[in-house]
Amino acid sequence: MTDHNPPDLAHWVALCLIPGLGSKTIARLLDQFGSTAAILAADADALQAVPRIGPRLAAAIRAIDLDRVRAELVTWQADGIAVLHQSSAAYPPALAELDDAPPVLFRLGQPGTPHEQRAAAIVGTRRPSAPARHLAGTLAAALADHGWTVVSGLASGIDTAAHRGAIRANGRTLAVLGSGVRMVYPSQNAGLAQRILAHGALIAEVHPDAPPNSPVLVARNRLISGLSRAVIVIEAGETSGSLHAARFAQVQGRIVYAVDNESAGNRTLIAGGARPLPPDTTAWDQLVGELIDRY
Repeated sequence: MTDHNPPDLAHWVALCLIPGLGSKTIARLLDQFGSTAAILAADADALQAVPRIGPRLAAAIRAIDLDRVRAELVTWQADGIAVLHQSSAAYPPALAELDDAPPVLFRLGQPGTPHEQRAAAIVGTRRPSAPARHLAGTLAAALADHGWTVVSGLASGIDTAAHRGAIRANGRTLAVLGSGVRMVYPSQNAGLAQRILAHGALIAEVHPDAPPNSPVLVARNRLISGLSRAVIVIEAGETSGSLHAARFAQVQGRIVYAVDNESAGNRTLIAGGARPLPPDTTAWDQLVGELIDRY
C-alpha cells in the first residue's frame, strides 16, 4: 500500500509526543495557527492564547528539537517501525473515523490490508477462568478463519489467548500497546509479540521506547475499540481494564458483546445494554455469522 505521510511528519511527531498534548488540543492549535510550522514558530504568549495551552505545554512546544526528531524518524524507520500520519494511506481507516484518533501512530510489523476494517476486539481479565481462556482462543481462531483481524492489548490472560488463537488459525492480529512498540509489556509476552509481528502488528500512539504507564494503558483502550467493528468481552472483573474498551466502544458506536457468565464486569455490561453471548460453541458460530453478514 502506498504511503502518503506529509512532508512535515517530524512536526506532527514532535507535537504528538508531548505529554498532555492531545489530538483535540493539537486541532485547536491548527485552527489558530494554520500549520504545524506556524505552531512551532509561535511565541509562548501566542500559544497560551489557545484553550488548554498553559505555560508548561507552551514551554514544551517551544523546546521541540526538530533535528533530534528527524534523526529518530530515520532510526525508527530503519528498525521497521512505520510512522503513520492520519493522512497516510496506511493509517487504519476505522480509527481515522474517530474525533480523538491520534494524528500519528507507530506500527511495528505487517502493513494493513484493504480488509482491515473487518476487525473485532477480544478483551477480558488478566486472570481468567480456564473456560474463559479457552473461549477467547476459540473465538479468535473462528474469526481469523473467516478473514477477520483480531484486536487485543497483549495483556496476560484473555488478550494473550485471543492473540494466540488468531495466530493458531494463521490469521491477522493487532496488539495495541500501552507502551512503545519497542518496549513490550508485560515482558513475559515478548515471545508472543515476536510471533504477532509475522501475523500482524504492534501498534502504539506513544514514543517507541516509552515504558507503560496507567494513563496510556487506559487511553489505548479507545484504540482497541476504535480499530474494531465489535468489542467482545469474554470475562471481566468489576474493575477490569477491558471495561474501558467496552465503554469506549459504546461511545464510538461499536457493537459490544459480553459473554453471559457470572463475572461482575460482564453482568454490569449486559445490564447496561451489551449483547449477551451464551458461553457455548453455537453462540460463537452465530456471532461470527452475524459479523460477516453485517460487514
